[in-house]
Amino acid sequence: MQITPEALEQEFSLQTAVTRLDFLSRRDSGTTPRARATGSDDDSWSSLLDDSTSLDVAESLELLALGEVVARKAHDSQLVGFRAALRGGAGWEEIAAALDVAPAEAWTAYHRVIDGQERAGVLDAQDAADARALAGDRPGV
Repeated sequence: MQITPEALEQEFSLQTAVTRLDFLSRRDSGTTPRARATGSDDDSWSSLLDDSTSLDVAESLELLALGEVVARKAHDSQLVGFRAALRGGAGWEEIAAALDVAPAEAWTAYHRVIDGQERAGVLDAQDAADARALAGDRPGV
């Protein structure tokens, strides 16, 4: 089996994917193995402190694919978040602060998400038009 985001996306819920991603990320020390001189202290418990853990190839590829799965799932929820915030009365300044961008960039990002969902067939033309109307005018730059 090839490890791909598509395969893992079908297998894991978002919560499970994030948990597994966190587990693999914490398990890998990120260090490059180094040569160690072996001595008589190798049987000591303190020698375990010097050991680092690294992922094998399959786990490394799974880590990469899970990162993509989580990013995709998070990106897919953006439209829901935008629309809920707008319906709840949030302004573009507040939405922009939540995204750490300028208000005009947030408005543009919202329209990009709508366009993408419309091209993907998730939104029909009427739903996309309603979503655009919810955005109001583009905030000043």
